[in-house]
Amino acid sequence: MPHHVSDDGPRRRRRAGLAALVGTGVGVAAALALGGLLPGGRPGDAPAAQGDGTPAVSTPAPSPSPTPGPATFTLLAAGDVLPHGPVVDSAGGDADPDFTPLLAGVDPWVQGADLALCHLEVPVAPKGTPPSGYPLFGAPPGLVRDLHEQGWDGCSTASNHSVDRGYAGVRATLRRLDAAGMGHVGTARSAAEQDAPQLYVLRREDREITVAHLAAAYGLNGLAMPSDAPWAVDLIDADRLIAQARAAREAGADVVVVSLHAGVEYTEVLTEQQEEVVRRLARSRAVDLVIGHHAHVPQRIDRVGKGPGGRGMWVAYGLGNLLSNQSADCCDARTSNGVLLTATFTQRTPDAATRVTGLRWTGTTVDIAAGHRVHALPDVLDDPGSTTLSAAELRAREDRVREAVGDVARERREPTVTTGPPPEVVRRDD
Repeated sequence: MPHHVSDDGPRRRRRAGLAALVGTGVGVAAALALGGLLPGGRPGDAPAAQGDGTPAVSTPAPSPSPTPGPATFTLLAAGDVLPHGPVVDSAGGDADPDFTPLLAGVDPWVQGADLALCHLEVPVAPKGTPPSGYPLFGAPPGLVRDLHEQGWDGCSTASNHSVDRGYAGVRATLRRLDAAGMGHVGTARSAAEQDAPQLYVLRREDREITVAHLAAAYGLNGLAMPSDAPWAVDLIDADRLIAQARAAREAGADVVVVSLHAGVEYTEVLTEQQEEVVRRLARSRAVDLVIGHHAHVPQRIDRVGKGPGGRGMWVAYGLGNLLSNQSADCCDARTSNGVLLTATFTQRTPDAATRVTGLRWTGTTVDIAAGHRVHALPDVLDDPGSTTLSAAELRAREDRVREAVGDVARERREPTVTTGPPPEVVRRDD
């Protein structure tokens, strides 16, 4: 979707020109009179004389306040972070793994975003217990540290693996995210925390824009919700998500983003649940963007219904994998791929609504043979020698992403550049 051009641009330029004139020492009234714009004024008229014949001196009017410009920021979202055992081994093993080299290939993309949201599909292993991989995951705590250091501001945590390590795993995950200063939503340690969206406050153009993030998952792989913590994981309930989105807006949120962990693994075919929940969220006009996960392969990007501005709500049904050990060897060739989703939001004036004014996708891939190195495909297509993958394989992987996401959104081939200071992460448990 192209950036919308404000129709008050020329008017703003004229005011800027006048302000520059005033800055040279010419008063506003004098400047307007010299231009023949005051009542009775004509081009070339001299100031009227006083009774004693000396020229009248008009009192300069105060300089007009500059018209506030549009405030813009970008949001980056990515596919599943899924640290299988071989991924942890590539990071150095269970003792003190370092995921930084594995993730480094997308550093410019994460660090160039104004708000970067990952999807941490697995819990962190509780203190005193070893990390574990499939089928009951428990990530090394250092994974959260490394995600934070790369530049991620927060993560959605609702997934079918959320209670793989019980309620202790839920708490360990949120403690680690809190300690890193990262936001989180989708799992909780209390009913009050479950009710609270994750808020991010961005300061742009001398004003604040608040983004509310919600998340929910389709189920828990047959595991039971902790009996003493029924709030531990948000499960998909369209009515509840809509109520939360509306409550967030009433409380002052300018943008509402929803992460949905849903669908069927290893297929681009959408489920009835995915389509129905997205339709209802769009119909509510309370949600700006839906980000999908779980299928482990890229899925369609679309605009649905009317959305908040009446021009359709953007949805990326599935962003595939950011980091995992999945490939054609175990699952499906497309599981080697993921999507970096870049959404641009614009608030044209302080009193205007904040809207999605652009949305683009960028394919990613994991080079397993190189030690699970993650790359943005545009980067390595220009330099195929930086991977163990052939140029033909890299092109095939990008083609798979392009075919899956469709043609509603355009591809982005370069990272964005931040437009202001990092967001403030509002603690949900405060």
